[in-house]
Amino acid sequence: MTKYNIWFFSSVLIASIVALPIITVFFSFFYETSNYFIILKNTFLLDYIFNSIVILFFVILITFFLGVLSAYLVSFYEFPLSNFFSWALILAFAVPGYIYAFSIIAFFENYGTAFSLMTYFFGESNYNLIIPKIDGIIGAILAISFSLFPYVYVLTRASFHYQSNNYIEVGKNLGLSSKKTFFKIILPSARPAIIAGLALVSMECLSDFGTVSFFSVNTLTTGIYNSWLSFDDLNTANQISFILLLFILFIFSIEIYSRKEARYHQPGRGYKPITKIKLYGKNAVLPIIICSVILFLSFLFPVSQMIYWTIKFPKYYQDINILNININTLILVSLASVSIVTISLFINYGSRISKSKILNYLTNFSISGYAIPGVILAVAFITFFSNLSDFFSDNFSLKSTKGIFIGSVLGLILAYFIRFFSLSFNGIKSSYEKINNSIDESAYLLGYSKIKTFLTIHIPYLRTNIILIMLLISLEVIKELPITLILRPFNFETFATQAYIYASQDLLEAAALPSLFLIFWSTILILLSSRYILSKKN
Repeated sequence: MTKYNIWFFSSVLIASIVALPIITVFFSFFYETSNYFIILKNTFLLDYIFNSIVILFFVILITFFLGVLSAYLVSFYEFPLSNFFSWALILAFAVPGYIYAFSIIAFFENYGTAFSLMTYFFGESNYNLIIPKIDGIIGAILAISFSLFPYVYVLTRASFHYQSNNYIEVGKNLGLSSKKTFFKIILPSARPAIIAGLALVSMECLSDFGTVSFFSVNTLTTGIYNSWLSFDDLNTANQISFILLLFILFIFSIEIYSRKEARYHQPGRGYKPITKIKLYGKNAVLPIIICSVILFLSFLFPVSQMIYWTIKFPKYYQDINILNININTLILVSLASVSIVTISLFINYGSRISKSKILNYLTNFSISGYAIPGVILAVAFITFFSNLSDFFSDNFSLKSTKGIFIGSVLGLILAYFIRFFSLSFNGIKSSYEKINNSIDESAYLLGYSKIKTFLTIHIPYLRTNIILIMLLISLEVIKELPITLILRPFNFETFATQAYIYASQDLLEAAALPSLFLIFWSTILILLSSRYILSKKN
């Protein structure tokens, strides 16, 4: 067998393993349903679907407004602190929706933080009568929106950066006002980026579990989780998973179709960088206020709430083994980021040297795992390995192998790999395409083997992108809740699971410390990667 075949078949094998749990979700539609699913279909299933759609609709509206407005201000105007806001606004990525939910409840609940602040500044009174109660579906919409709007902000900002000033000048010559220029030239030109950002928001919104669960809003994701854990009905969980997956694939298809043959903001020979409008004095006040409010509501508000609780209730420190949670999180982050990037490099190089359409099709199918919500992936993962274990037990009299993959660190890493393989594969592929094939051919002529070419030429060229992708995967793993919550080993907690468990037990104050650590490490990762993400070259 040639080295060529080794690269090819190894890549096919890895891509097939990634695709298997995804296929499980599709085949789950044909499983025999239980009485519970029939009861659910006649009672609450439509409510699950309705709530999911309502939350999605308003989250799209809010994230569109926040993301586009903030991206427009920092891209087209120069005002005091504009450079600071350009990177500070992405810090909202560090606050998952479920932690934002804790903050909202804590601030607006009876005798909560808002009550304490009003008592401190205005004296004793029954302020609970005038403090709004933000909970239920409204609270879920706000928490998810403020935690996800950076998707739209980052992609829209990048699109605005590549818009040629020539188009704007043409609009001015035609007599268009600044308002008309924005709606007729700037916004339409950024449409592919905005749609891509909203598609990511939509998929993350539909897959959210922690936020809606905390606000007691019944959606498709909570239905999946409750079907399996509360009613021990894996078949029903698979049935609901299939319904949710249809929503996800529909949005995925819209995003792909929306950018079909679209070429809007690629810099060409006539590209002329945008000349920012400088704002001083009174003219700069409004942009500063808008960006400050968005930054405060999306990042500073939940962080300050967690800090306040951590300082006010130190008694919970002794009940939380922070060192152990840090070690557990570090283990998962290290193993997941290294293994996912290593295998993504392997498959990308295998695809590069084999030039096989079959491998490309299989790889493109396998990367759709990122579009599948974590709770669906966890259920599909358990279903697949349970069925596989039963097959080997029945046909080969082998002991159950479920414990190897379910309730183990190995299973968690494998599930992370399926979930975040797309992020790693596409990131490396985009950089790989910049390496001319003639470089490989020259290396072969100099006597380099394929492996030596890969290690000594490709890896150094891809080093910066590899580091960025590892940082982004680490950020995703730290914040991931449903996969970790369902598949983790017994008594193996991360910041996300520990915070959720305390909050679900109505111990919001105890959830503050692990939440604060989660935000801290996520912020560090964001700051390390922000220079690359917001670089004018990217």
